[in-house]
Amino acid sequence: MVFTVLFRVLAALTLVLAPAIGVTPVLAAAANPSGLPLPRFVTVKAKESNVRVGPGYQYNVAWTYQVPGVPVEIIQEFDVWRKIRDVDGSEGWVHQNMLIGTRAGYVTKDAGDKVPLKASAGDDAGVVAWVGPGFPVKISACKAGWCSVVATDHPASGHPASYSGYLPETDLWGVYQGETFD
Repeated sequence: MVFTVLFRVLAALTLVLAPAIGVTPVLAAAANPSGLPLPRFVTVKAKESNVRVGPGYQYNVAWTYQVPGVPVEIIQEFDVWRKIRDVDGSEGWVHQNMLIGTRAGYVTKDAGDKVPLKASAGDDAGVVAWVGPGFPVKISACKAGWCSVVATDHPASGHPASYSGYLPETDLWGVYQGETFD
């Protein structure tokens, strides 16, 4: 009992004093059930994933994702539940087991009608393919403002074709400005 009270007092003091010494981001990540930073991008893992109006099975299903690999942004955590936001801005709660850390994204609507998928990270690199707004991509790495992606075209007839290349991070929903990962 005494230990619990002491722990709570120390935790409260730490939260109050931490910003003054510049450790807020670390404490914010540690305060989440997962210990990972918020917000962060992930993808839907399961073929069918229910998105609920609250963090628990007792809450109604708002909608269901029907395919895996849909990129979403985790904006809040509660126990084993993750509040997500999709590319359209819709928000809901998903069980953590329905998500995976694989990165994916969409070409943004602001990028223009045709966006060049570059052969290398640079404005003067050759064009591998053209992608349009809303086109889904798998993101494998981002560095210095460019992201390495794979764009797969699924034509109505014929076989899918995949194109590897680079897109500026500013043309993608699914990465943060200045984010670096591989």
